[in-house]
Amino acid sequence: MSVVKRGDMSQISSGGLYTTRHSKTFVIMRGVKQGLLYLLLSGISVIMLMPLAWLISTSLKGRGLEFVFPPQWIPDPIVWSNYPEALTILPFDRFFLNTATITFFSTVGSLISASMVAFGFARIPFPGRRPLFVLLLSTMMLPYVVTLIPSFLLFKYLRWLDTFLPLIVPSFFGGGAFFIFLIRQFYTTIPIDLDEAAVIDGAGYLRIWWSILLPLSRPVLATVAIFSFIWNWNDFMGPLIYLNSLEKFTLALGLAGFRSMHSARWNLLMAASTVVLLPVLIVFFVAQRYFIRGIVTSGLAGR
Repeated sequence: MSVVKRGDMSQISSGGLYTTRHSKTFVIMRGVKQGLLYLLLSGISVIMLMPLAWLISTSLKGRGLEFVFPPQWIPDPIVWSNYPEALTILPFDRFFLNTATITFFSTVGSLISASMVAFGFARIPFPGRRPLFVLLLSTMMLPYVVTLIPSFLLFKYLRWLDTFLPLIVPSFFGGGAFFIFLIRQFYTTIPIDLDEAAVIDGAGYLRIWWSILLPLSRPVLATVAIFSFIWNWNDFMGPLIYLNSLEKFTLALGLAGFRSMHSARWNLLMAASTVVLLPVLIVFFVAQRYFIRGIVTSGLAGR
């Protein structure tokens, strides 16, 4: 049986006391660092939200009070009538329906086609797969204006001008290089053993894609849906190029036309802009959990 001397006990006690004090100091320092980090992030969040706050505040102000200095963040009085007045100057209900139609079908087309093409790059071993994938990614570096004129001439030849087809049909042919890359990265995280087991049971590639990979890809599909929704909802250049009739305008074109008609009525313009922005905010905050999860599990967060 070992005997511990009194000197050894004193050293052990002093060492344990030092360790305890060091642990408490470390916890306190970590808490201070986290507090400062949260304070910094809160300040940045307030700065980033100031334009949105100014947008809502201006939409509720009376005419002539938009640029009062110092800014009046809480309108006095609050003019709620700006909203119905702004939305009845132009047929914003028709613009909303047009935008919702284009956004819905474009999002569905992007989800179906991008997931199918990504499945081919991730799961089907065909000759030239890697060079073709690199070529696909290189198209992301092409500016939109480079392909604008050829696309316009093609749709003009097909007699699709002043219709929704140029804004919807391309999404059913690949959905975009970025979406393909995003979904393909997610597919590579799914074990290939699932595909092999399905092949043993007699399933083909289409069955594997539809019954196995798609149900497991909800986070990345939600991410693609959010991106596609935001891009199509806020798209201005596409409708500007291909749409000519007022009854086929989207909300983005409606806001541009509203500004040209009422350039001095900033309160009404901000009211209309708030209504246009509201669906985007709702979709993002409702699906925020899936959005972040899809980004993290798709290899874009350092994985």
